[in-house]
Amino acid sequence: MDRLSVALAAAFLACPALAEVATPAAPVAADVTVVPGDVEAPPPGADDLDEPVPDNPYYDNRSTAAAVIESLYNAISRQEYLRAWSYFEHEDGADEQADFEAFAAGYENTDTVQLIVGPEVAEGAAGTIYYTIPAAIEATMTDGTAASFAGCYTLRLAQPGVQATPPFRPMSITDGELDPAQGSLEAILPGSCEPQ
Repeated sequence: MDRLSVALAAAFLACPALAEVATPAAPVAADVTVVPGDVEAPPPGADDLDEPVPDNPYYDNRSTAAAVIESLYNAISRQEYLRAWSYFEHEDGADEQADFEAFAAGYENTDTVQLIVGPEVAEGAAGTIYYTIPAAIEATMTDGTAASFAGCYTLRLAQPGVQATPPFRPMSITDGELDPAQGSLEAILPGSCEPQ
């Protein structure tokens, strides 16, 4: 062995943490699907946690229209109403506290929400992209009753590259119209939503 190899071997023996850093990590699956409220397998490194993985882990993703809607209902199912409120676009100068309180009160008897979404449609206009996406939900209330709703959401994203004045505005929901519906989620999911 040359002097460098001997020095590295001595360093690894003296400090086991260095050996751990030098050991390649196990490969992580390239495609990981997160479904709010349903965990197929624990996340990498979960064996090291003292706490078990919750049945409905925190999920916050604003990269696609579907992810925003999934994040919204993840927040509602976790009773994190301010986070749920944050996925909506709000008018500057509006009385947001009063609006938020009314929003939160509307979900106070909601226990969990099951969601499916259909294909999103995107349409660009002057530096802004509008998305429409169909959704169907089944809300289970705290008293055990359930109700289903279906309809469409509209979302907006000002091109991130042209936003130059704080605060940054991520993709957000501008409109949502869901009506009561009967049947399985797959049966009541609208086939598509036309951009507005």
